[in-house]
Amino acid sequence: MEVRGDGTAWAGKGADERAASASACDGFTDDGTMIAAASEAIWDNGGACGRVYSVTCTGATNAGVSQPCRGGSVSVRIVDRCPPPYCRGTIDLSQEAFEIIADPDAGKILITYV
Repeated sequence: MEVRGDGTAWAGKGADERAASASACDGFTDDGTMIAAASEAIWDNGGACGRVYSVTCTGATNAGVSQPCRGGSVSVRIVDRCPPPYCRGTIDLSQEAFEIIADPDAGKILITYV
């Protein structure tokens, strides 16, 4: 079932920075780049760890980038938790995954995920 939400880019955390910090799911394991963090909406007390979602950009959330979507979708695996109040979206995508589906300048987008 396709679900609607918001997608964000993992602020300031490229692959090098992620490698230096432990994730809520896998500790210091190198999880690659097609990864994401789950907000409380889908975290499920850690049950989200390892789930794979296909994420598609569906539109803009701000006036800064009116048409951020690049088309297509990206598959990401949940490897971390995005806790409130820092989490600004349903799924916090790695920068690498975000850039596949949207203009990175957007920072936050409307998404569907399944």
